[in-house]
Amino acid sequence: MLGKKVTPALVKLQDKFIKTGGIYREYQLQELFNIVGTKSLDEGKLVFVNDGVNFVGRVNDNNGVKGKIKKQLFKPNEPFTITATVIGNYKYVKYQQEPYYCSQNINKLIPNFNINEKIALYFITFIQKFVNKYNGQQGGYKLYELQEFKIKVPYKNNKIDFEFIENYISELEEERISELTAYLKVSGLDNTQLSSSEECSLHKMNDGISTANFKIGDLFAVNSSKKKFNANSIKFGGKYPYVARGSNNNGIRDFITEAEEFLNAQNTISFGQDTATIFYQEKPYFTGDKIKILTYKYGELNKELACYFIASMKRSFDNFSWGQNSFNENVIKNTFIKLPINSNNEIDFEFMENYIIAIEKLTIKSVIEWKDKILEVTKNCINS
Repeated sequence: MLGKKVTPALVKLQDKFIKTGGIYREYQLQELFNIVGTKSLDEGKLVFVNDGVNFVGRVNDNNGVKGKIKKQLFKPNEPFTITATVIGNYKYVKYQQEPYYCSQNINKLIPNFNINEKIALYFITFIQKFVNKYNGQQGGYKLYELQEFKIKVPYKNNKIDFEFIENYISELEEERISELTAYLKVSGLDNTQLSSSEECSLHKMNDGISTANFKIGDLFAVNSSKKKFNANSIKFGGKYPYVARGSNNNGIRDFITEAEEFLNAQNTISFGQDTATIFYQEKPYFTGDKIKILTYKYGELNKELACYFIASMKRSFDNFSWGQNSFNENVIKNTFIKLPINSNNEIDFEFMENYIIAIEKLTIKSVIEWKDKILEVTKNCINS
């Protein structure tokens, strides 16, 4: 079983599986996959294009795909395989449905069976747990360790029961979508009707807005965290967010309880120096190493303004290379970001807030439409 929470539908699936002779059989990953390293490309020497082959990096966003590049002299990796990053503060496991090239230190798992997205998700859950053990460590895992890692797989009629795997994942998806529906309703996010000012901000953006460049250091105080907590010497499962340099979950790796005098202020922006991971932190938080705290100088920052500032910052830092000592305090302070201005040549905060709210509503609307479609398809599959 993949999770501790069991719904009635999952119990029914499980009972039927057991009553019809199903068991869980243990396999080493190398019995199920051909696990090999990949030929790598130096991202700093690549030119990204609109139409090409996927380039997979050591990132979490967009399924690890950082963009598309021209076809190289050697063949890309085959589709319908799983990628697992080896090094980095955080390691990611992704299913690749298209041919792809890789950056450094990425392993490839080629299945010895027909695979689709649902089946891949089942195995990725276990593989991700394996690589998570090495998160926050300088080095990565050894290839043989991944190959010899053992997982339990549903087995019936002398073969792996892929039908059960697909149904199980489908039911989990339905459960998560139902939870999403409840969350959107309780939080009020299911209201996606645009106000006139929000709709106007979209038109203004499409028609072109007046902008000016502003130095980050003129808008934000850039300081070190009050105290750096080493991930290897703290206990997780506490009260306050622990922000590290990861690119997912708002940079929050876990929660810890430490002396509150070392908490960084809420409504500030955390900046990972060697990864340029930038997030708005709505609550007080602790940090790991190499995190700068950006505090807005002219009042309290809210979520909408922070999102706009962060989007502008990310665009400005796109020209920097990951892992270089580029993001020191002086560089951050002296980097310019582009912001909208009003008729008085002042930052147009009203437009920034309305635009972010409009984008948020449109995004949630698309999620709701996707959720309704998937939920209906899933119910039909489960009931058939």
